[in-house]
Amino acid sequence: MSNHFTGLSLGAPLDDLLFTLELQRRLTAAGSGVRALAAHPGAAATGLNRHLGPAMKVVAATVGRLISQSETDGAQPTLFAATRDLPGASYAGPDGRGEQRGRPTLVRRSATAQDTPLAAELWNLSERLTGTSFPLD
Repeated sequence: MSNHFTGLSLGAPLDDLLFTLELQRRLTAAGSGVRALAAHPGAAATGLNRHLGPAMKVVAATVGRLISQSETDGAQPTLFAATRDLPGASYAGPDGRGEQRGRPTLVRRSATAQDTPLAAELWNLSERLTGTSFPLD
C-alpha cells in the first residue's frame, strides 16, 4: 500500500470523488445499471460559519456576500445530478468562475480525483478500517 492515506484522508471532497469513482467501476463490473454520481454546492451561504467568533463571522459574511450563493442555489447541483440522465461517475457543480456559484453543470475532476488505482486503494482501506465489505454482486 502506498503512503497516500497515512493521515487516513486526502480531504473529504477528494475522498468522496475517489470513492464514487471506485463505486461506479464496481457497479459497472457487476453489470448494474445503477450510477454513482457526485455533486458539490460551490460556495453557499449555509450557516456553516456559526461556530466562528464574532470577528470572523463579520469577515465570513463580507466575503460570503462577494462569492457565495444562496442555500437554494447551492442545492441545485445535487438536484441536477439526481434528476438528469448522467453517465456514471459524473461530477456536478456550479458553472461560474472557480465553481463557486452559478447554474448547475457537469464539472471536471482533478487528475487525482480520476486516479483509479488510488480510488481502489481508498475503497480497500475503507473496508479494512470499518471491518465492512461492500459486495455488489
